[in-house]
Amino acid sequence: QVHLVESGGGLVQAGGSLRLSCAASGRTFSIYAMGWFRQVPGKERDVVAQITWDHGSIYYGDSVKGRFTISRDNAKNTVSLQMSSLKPEDTGVYFCAAQSPDSHEFNYWGQGTQVTVSS
Repeated sequence: QVHLVESGGGLVQAGGSLRLSCAASGRTFSIYAMGWFRQVPGKERDVVAQITWDHGSIYYGDSVKGRFTISRDNAKNTVSLQMSSLKPEDTGVYFCAAQSPDSHEFNYWGQGTQVTVSS
């Protein structure tokens, strides 16, 4: 099992920045990739960004390209999301997730942290 704890959410004005962090514990040696997902009421959870644990290959959702940066610290078992030039449509609950090598999808999830961007 992998346990994930997010931190860093909050309220920010449009154009501002926030940094989310996620600390992984447990069977962290079994992590293949980690990512951030966003969910708003009435909609499915969308991928924001993801990064592979070994080679650091990165994917960004189209809506955040050029504004968000995902990074990892393998020694500390953390993944971060630096969010800049925030827009009201970035508002949502952000979930940290991890994928094990034997899974085709992200199979470990944090509890989520609220990000609210005011106009």
